[in-house]
Amino acid sequence: MIRAEMAAVTLVDLTHVRCSQYDICVKKRISKFCAVTGNGSQEPVFIIADPESSVGTDRFPRSSILEMFIGFSNSPQVLCKSSLSASLYSFKQAIDKEDISNVKIMTSSHGRGVFQVYQELLFTSAYNFEYTIMFDNLSSDSCPMGDCTAISTEAADAKHELGRFLQHLPAVKGDITVLRSALISDCFGHGFTTRTGGISYISTLSSLNLFCNPRRKDSRAVVAENLRRLGLRAGFHPHQFNLIKCNHASDVWVMGKPAPASYDGMVTNQVGVVIAAPGADCMPLLFTDPVKKVTGVAHAGWRGTLMGIAMAIVKAMVSEFGSRPADIVCVIGPSVGPCCFTLEQDSAREFHAIHPDCVRNMDSSRPYVDIRLATRILLERGGIKPEHIEDIRIPDQPDSTLCTSCLPELFFSHVRDGLDFGTQIGFLWIK
Repeated sequence: MIRAEMAAVTLVDLTHVRCSQYDICVKKRISKFCAVTGNGSQEPVFIIADPESSVGTDRFPRSSILEMFIGFSNSPQVLCKSSLSASLYSFKQAIDKEDISNVKIMTSSHGRGVFQVYQELLFTSAYNFEYTIMFDNLSSDSCPMGDCTAISTEAADAKHELGRFLQHLPAVKGDITVLRSALISDCFGHGFTTRTGGISYISTLSSLNLFCNPRRKDSRAVVAENLRRLGLRAGFHPHQFNLIKCNHASDVWVMGKPAPASYDGMVTNQVGVVIAAPGADCMPLLFTDPVKKVTGVAHAGWRGTLMGIAMAIVKAMVSEFGSRPADIVCVIGPSVGPCCFTLEQDSAREFHAIHPDCVRNMDSSRPYVDIRLATRILLERGGIKPEHIEDIRIPDQPDSTLCTSCLPELFFSHVRDGLDFGTQIGFLWIK
């Protein structure tokens, strides 16, 4: 049983053993591992065996492996799944359940190359990996066929195998739900995601997390699978997908021009190119001009709102593509509401200066702030018609107020969940 207070876990690699005396080779590896650890480890131990081996059969039952670990405080867990991807995914789920981030891998030189490929795909820099090469010097006398390890799996093969495995996993919570606005013309594809329908399993990231932050524990491969599933549901291909590189400011990238290192807005008139903005309390904003066939998206947190990101999108659509503000439609996606979002007084005063209605309890130490109302007011002042601005709603609940912090079953929230939060998006393209 893994204990939460333990800092590390050890993974013993018994894969890629290819010889007629597999059992002897495996026992040599385990004996060497036990000798190095002094026949007793205080850390939990996992053993990954090749699914094509005889481990778990009458010829070489798992009990034979476990008997070799007498003296260890934790009985090792043997993972012998249908593929290396399946075994490593089970391993990751087990250590994530106990919030363990330090991984020691005992393997061969060939094995290290394979595991480093999977490390890049299935883990993030929130984990620390330490590799120990233990199995390269085993005598070939015990292995008539020579080297007991196979050639390292190519990176492309590992990516393909892992992708295929993830595609067959069931969704963690319900089906994918996409919120759409009747205000956006049918010549555009669009939507706002909720948190349901993906495969992310860590509680604050489950299940349709659509952003891989290296400081969090949801991997690139899992997020890519979530995006693939969203694309199937919404009608776009992941290769067409472009997500904003946020810096909580007001920079806008006009697609087709050199991209800045970071930006909170994108505009384009390219057909079929999907542009998207993330949000987890911050607002994803979608802009469309059905006359000039132009689109724009923005990530608008409180800082970006004060810096004018919403009107920066409008100005880019006007200057780059000839849009008129009176033709532009803006839909405001799910965000934290004034019921849950507070700021220090100095920052709250800046919203109060936009309009007093944007702030509640201005005299308190942390007033409540309405970033959606502030965005609406700024857009109207910039020439967007009031009837062309909409707060997205849940279908059949036209009077509902979507506060991401108040609705944990529907949305991710930084305010509610802390630093290890998931991300929903607003996405848009020209059909």
